Amino acid sequence: MTEEIPVITQGVQVTGRCSACGGTTTCDVGQFFDHGMLRWGTEGRCADYPNGWCEEDSGPVTPENIRQALLQVHGPARLRLSGDVPSLVPVLQALRDARELSLGEARAQAAELAETGLIGTLVEMEILAVHLRKRPIAVSVEPAA
Repeated sequence: MTEEIPVITQGVQVTGRCSACGGTTTCDVGQFFDHGMLRWGTEGRCADYPNGWCEEDSGPVTPENIRQALLQVHGPARLRLSGDVPSLVPVLQALRDARELSLGEARAQAAELAETGLIGTLVEMEILAVHLRKRPIAVSVEPAA
């Protein structure tokens, strides 16, 4: 029996200027975790010009403009260890699997996780939490106030 992982999603609507006519564009941007993958997307339209677009992609890193829009509106989330971890090896493995990190990068993030916690978007931290809980490492995700 496989464990069902819920869809985790977060989105925001941003406005900008249309490159074709200078009118106002409305763009929905979001980040989500679905079927074990980090995904993101943008969908936009111009109010004054028949200009619209839709893009979706996946991978270990979301484009920075989408991340920043989500962080600005929703605020960052913090992932923390909930208890003692006898060995950081499973933490390193989970971080490397989730984020495609080098060993050095995983060590730095594992140290940060053990000290102050990792900070990112809610979706990013929930994805890491899923990977860590599979090891099983107790973690919590909370607003990073």
